[in-house]
Amino acid sequence: MTLKEIKAPVEHHIDEFEKQFRQSMKSKVPLLDKITRYIVKRKGKQMRPLFVFFTAQLCGGITEKTYRAASLIELLHTATLVHDDVVDDSNERRGFFSLNALWKNKISVLVGDYLLSRGLLLSLDNDDFELLKIVSHSVKQMSEGELLQLEKARNLDIKEEVYFEIITKKTASLIASCFACGAASAGADKETQEKLRLMGEYTGIAFQIKDDLLDYNNGKNTGKPTGGDIKERKLTLPLIHLLDQCSYMEKRKIINTVKNHGNDPEKVAQLIDKVNKSGGIDYSLKIMEENLGKAFDILHSFPESQWRQSLQDLVQFTIDREN
Repeated sequence: MTLKEIKAPVEHHIDEFEKQFRQSMKSKVPLLDKITRYIVKRKGKQMRPLFVFFTAQLCGGITEKTYRAASLIELLHTATLVHDDVVDDSNERRGFFSLNALWKNKISVLVGDYLLSRGLLLSLDNDDFELLKIVSHSVKQMSEGELLQLEKARNLDIKEEVYFEIITKKTASLIASCFACGAASAGADKETQEKLRLMGEYTGIAFQIKDDLLDYNNGKNTGKPTGGDIKERKLTLPLIHLLDQCSYMEKRKIINTVKNHGNDPEKVAQLIDKVNKSGGIDYSLKIMEENLGKAFDILHSFPESQWRQSLQDLVQFTIDREN
């Protein structure tokens, strides 16, 4: 099923959200307005707003608060991406130049701060304290996850439990907040919000493992990884699984390859081959499917409906994607 087909039942809501989102970023400072227009122009697949809208529909229906929930999440998420590009010294985001590539670091950091403040004000001006609490907790976790990953990346000593802590904080927490905010915006009780937050967390973990596997050519043993994670010295689940099975000396060789030879295609190809032979790809797929199954178990505790099916299709799409 295509994303366009999945999106169709809420397309008019997404159109309205986009108008409100653009409005929420407006500024009387010409430079800031120019930059925020650039941000809007290079928007991605809009998975987060879709999670918010489908979850709200599942819990009773979309309200004005739902639009604000989606805007709040997008504002704070965009702020973190702008800051991430500065931290990572990245010149590209979704095939476009990053803000820091066009306007340098100082302006980019200030724009990120501006987006953060707009998100806070959007909630405070409308007394959406519940939404603000959910999303603020998520941003706190994302920061902790990034810092934990940076700390562990120095020695490349990431064990499986640490890896799951990192991805739960870095990736899954934001997706979980989409589900919780969607439910809260529709007036769901705390128990339902927590159920859906947990569904979002499982979805986010599965989503990140899929992302790890994309770096290994979707799990196909071609020996031609896209290589991004290895170049960035990131230990992801397939590689951690290999390291867990190695002797001390073999582990040192692998760590040396990741640390010092990430740009050597031949050495990287050899490492990918080892990952495949160790069963690292199959193991990661199994863990991904387990988390997906947990997410769907929660979803299927809700009565059957169009919106339950839409949310299931959207979650499945995030796992089936090829990029």
